[in-house]
Amino acid sequence: MLLKELSSFASPLSEGQVDKLKQLTSELSATQLAWVSGYLAATANQGQVAQIPEAAPAQTVTILYGSQTGNGKGIATTLAAQASAKGFAVNLASMADYKVRQLKQETILIAVVSTHGEGEAPDDAIELHKFLASKRAPKLEQLNFSVLALGDTSYEFFCQTGKDFSERLTALGAKELLPIVECDVDYEDAAENWQEQVLTAVEPLVQASGASVVSIDTAKSSAESEYTKQQPYEAEILVSQKLTGRDSDRDVRHVEIDLGESGIRYEAGDALGIWFTNSSGLVNEVITGLSLDANAEVTVSKQTLTLEQALLEKKELTQLYPGLVTAWAELAGNDALTAIAADKEQTRQFVLGHQLADLITQYPVTIDADKLVALLRPLTPRLYSIASSQAEVESEVHLTVALVEDEREGQTRFGGASHFLASAEEGQTVKVYVEPNKHFRLPENNDTPVIMVGPGTGVAPFRAFMQQRAAGGVESDSWLFFGNPHFEQDFLYQVEWQQYLKSGELSRLDVAFSRDQAEKVYVQHRIAEQGETLWNWLQNGAHFYICGDAERMAKDVHQALINLAIEHGGLDEAGAENYLEELRSAKRYQKDVY
Repeated sequence: MLLKELSSFASPLSEGQVDKLKQLTSELSATQLAWVSGYLAATANQGQVAQIPEAAPAQTVTILYGSQTGNGKGIATTLAAQASAKGFAVNLASMADYKVRQLKQETILIAVVSTHGEGEAPDDAIELHKFLASKRAPKLEQLNFSVLALGDTSYEFFCQTGKDFSERLTALGAKELLPIVECDVDYEDAAENWQEQVLTAVEPLVQASGASVVSIDTAKSSAESEYTKQQPYEAEILVSQKLTGRDSDRDVRHVEIDLGESGIRYEAGDALGIWFTNSSGLVNEVITGLSLDANAEVTVSKQTLTLEQALLEKKELTQLYPGLVTAWAELAGNDALTAIAADKEQTRQFVLGHQLADLITQYPVTIDADKLVALLRPLTPRLYSIASSQAEVESEVHLTVALVEDEREGQTRFGGASHFLASAEEGQTVKVYVEPNKHFRLPENNDTPVIMVGPGTGVAPFRAFMQQRAAGGVESDSWLFFGNPHFEQDFLYQVEWQQYLKSGELSRLDVAFSRDQAEKVYVQHRIAEQGETLWNWLQNGAHFYICGDAERMAKDVHQALINLAIEHGGLDEAGAENYLEELRSAKRYQKDVY
């Protein structure tokens, strides 16, 4: 019927025929409309065809990502490239760069978002997450959407941010193209399947226009490295030197890595991803404990390896996850472990305090090599805050690494990456890549004062900050709060801080050595002691930074800020919280916590 109508149109089209054409095409899908346009173009009616989109405009696929460690950005970028290859018009953006008021104009929205900490939105997604939950969020009946949620089942609020987005968009009237997909740490296969399905679901809604990706995210600059998480650079370790004293109860290392001629660039505040191999001793303990053959062939991601190779290079041995505890309890038939697996909080504590080798020792099972490999998560890189500025160290990158070690039943257990770096010898290679952190940056205005709170290895990025400021001749005020157990044993980079103080490049240094007196003193106590001065710095525009432990330290420091806003700013509790939220929104309160 439509073809018959179209064939009757004269060339060129009269005004009446243009109106008739718009009426005919107003109810067509994007795919059908594209066919009509092609048909009319072929019959030399191109001059009028250009007017058709006024009745049925091409739809843009908006792809947003909220990513704490770069995984979400990687998935979204790949999806955008796939959509563009199909001829879709694509808008790719970080949620941090997206104008929330644009939402009511969208018709297709694809969101990839991770969950941070205790069910919190990642830094990129905070503003959009808040907007959707607020009364300002508009009705979105015209919107079709899909959400890929990234998370970690080791945490209580698994994929919570993604669930929040899905539930809120639905409540605002948007239609779900696909049910939400929730991904654990080993997300690659699930993400790949989702990408394929979501493009299939989107296709009928989109006019294939041959458009390329339009990105309102920062475009890849010529200085950006070709080396990524998927394609890391094989760098050489120059130094792995102990920073703590011989009588310290902790082993903290200063690690220097040569980036050679890689061209890798990083900024103060970024993190370095470290791909490591598991300890051969730990691998042997696992294989021997399960009475398996090290040379047995297994398949990992379609690659055939020996069991020993797979455990050395491909599988996570030092971190458990709840699904493994549940599966192990079933294999072991152990009532105590079954009870732990049935309780979320007990499982969470168990996972934090045990490794695979502990499971093997305490809860014996019979398992073959293929089943073992299938149960274990893929090895994932660890991120370390970079402790240097290229303005000073050029083609090197420095890290501050605490060796994770724990004594259990006479056996010392180590963290995978920290043990790899702590035991590395000069000349050994390590696969690395830079993970940018746009949410932990020095102020753009060099006249802005900075306050840095970094106890323990949390001091790492502030070493980078100070190197950057010193190299740039920045003279504005800077204030460092540092803490650790003992002055004599644990004062990391002590000589450097004292030199910065002497030169005036560091204005103030307040330290908290918790075990050097009867009453424990931490950085939050020093903040309280300097409350009035610190409040004045904030009133004068200072930026406030925290790096380190998220579980306790960051929360305690946040509360100390609340208290000083109440005491010295005359605010009530709610007002103080709002004040800190305003600082965060203005990028004056930034955290790099883990």
